[in-house]
Amino acid sequence: MGILNWLGITGDCEKEPVALNDNNFVDEVRRSKIPVVVDVWSNGCAPCMQLVPTIRRLACKYEGRVKIAQLNAGAAPKALSKLGVRGTPTLLFFKDGNVVERVVGVRGQHYFEEIIDEDLLGQKPGENAEAV
Repeated sequence: MGILNWLGITGDCEKEPVALNDNNFVDEVRRSKIPVVVDVWSNGCAPCMQLVPTIRRLACKYEGRVKIAQLNAGAAPKALSKLGVRGTPTLLFFKDGNVVERVVGVRGQHYFEEIIDEDLLGQKPGENAEAV
C-alpha cells in the first residue's frame, strides 16, 4: 500500500508483485493455478520504472484471481532465454503455464486490464466479474 493510500489521500491501491528469479519461475508461473502476468524489467530502464505504479495497481485489482509478478532480467537469464525476451519492459501474460500474450514497451493500465480480462479471465469487454 502506498503512503498516500495509507493516509487516506487517494483511493488507489498498490500491492507488491511477486518477485521472480530462475529458482522460483517454474513454481510461481508455469505451475500456477491462476493466470500470471510477468513484468520483465531491468536496472536503469526508465520505461520500466514508469510501469511500477501500474503493475502494483494491477496486483491489487486482480488479487486472488491473477498473480502479478516482476522478473528482474539480471536475475533470470535462463528464464529470459527460454521466453525469448530481448528487451525491457516486456509483459508476458500466462494462462495454464503458457504465454498467451506479449507486450513490449509501456502502455496504459486500461490496455493491460483488457488483456487480463479477455485473454486470461475470459471476460467480455465491459463485463465485471466482481459484480457477479
